[in-house]
Amino acid sequence: MNILTLIWIIVGVVIVVGAIALVIVGARTASNRREEDPLMARLSEFAERGDVVSLEELELSQPFTERVIIPLLQNIGEFSARFTPQKALEETNRKLELAGNPIRVDASVFLASRFVIAALFGGVLGFVFIVSPPTWSLMVRVLVVLVFTVLGFVFPQMWLQSKIDRRQKEIRKAMPDAMDLLTICVEAGLGFDAAMSKVAEKWENQLSLAFSRVIREVQLGKTRREALRDMADRIGINEITSFVAAVIQSEMLGVSLARVLRIQSDQMRMKRRQRAEEEAHKAPIKMLLPMALLIFPSIMIILLVPAAFRILKTFTGGGRIGG
Repeated sequence: MNILTLIWIIVGVVIVVGAIALVIVGARTASNRREEDPLMARLSEFAERGDVVSLEELELSQPFTERVIIPLLQNIGEFSARFTPQKALEETNRKLELAGNPIRVDASVFLASRFVIAALFGGVLGFVFIVSPPTWSLMVRVLVVLVFTVLGFVFPQMWLQSKIDRRQKEIRKAMPDAMDLLTICVEAGLGFDAAMSKVAEKWENQLSLAFSRVIREVQLGKTRREALRDMADRIGINEITSFVAAVIQSEMLGVSLARVLRIQSDQMRMKRRQRAEEEAHKAPIKMLLPMALLIFPSIMIILLVPAAFRILKTFTGGGRIGG
């Protein structure tokens, strides 16, 4: 096995381990969305069974990620936050909000995870180069380690950006149907908050979660205008911004909310149809690359190789054309 194959194997193992870690952290955060302290939940579980346990035994009963990985990242994040510019922290918080904060961490912990993954990528490759035979020069090995270290540092940011794009795409796709349901509820006599509650109960997607958060913020004392504007900032797409502006303007001017929602619903459907047509126009260009690299060479091989064999056989004296 050469050194290049070994490098790709190690990189694959690191990526698989990172994916498993993300799944574990995602499962942890999904359970924490109930806003319940896992330590208190486990303590109440022991109390219901009548078991008498110490605090040390209770902490050891928690998963390894809760006891070691998450506190380690938090400590690294708190330390790195002292040397991180405030603008970078605010920008990271902004991106985490746009992504819906899928792993439920703050900006300092996310930035710490970038350094940890970069060190993991670079450290693993450096260890491979140390224990393997020196088939490459020192400069090449250092360059490869640096490249993969940079990739490890950039990988969490790319993952976060993909989460942002996926969330915004899901919200854009759900907006027309949500506007229709809002319009029907308001025209039936429900208030706007009750109509948003119906949308939150009807579906389980990012838009319904955003509406649920708005309802909770209003119930906790925030004005509906501020809650809607905060929702638009957390999502960051033009459709939600125009929808929120229309609702706030109708509330300020006393315009019929049902009519405003009907207009918004028609506009959302028209924009969704335009996006579908745009994607349809992009399809031939996207198909050009696989056709040029995969389909056309295969067709050329099927058509020209038999003729090439016939021509070669003719010029070598092994037969005649047509014979």
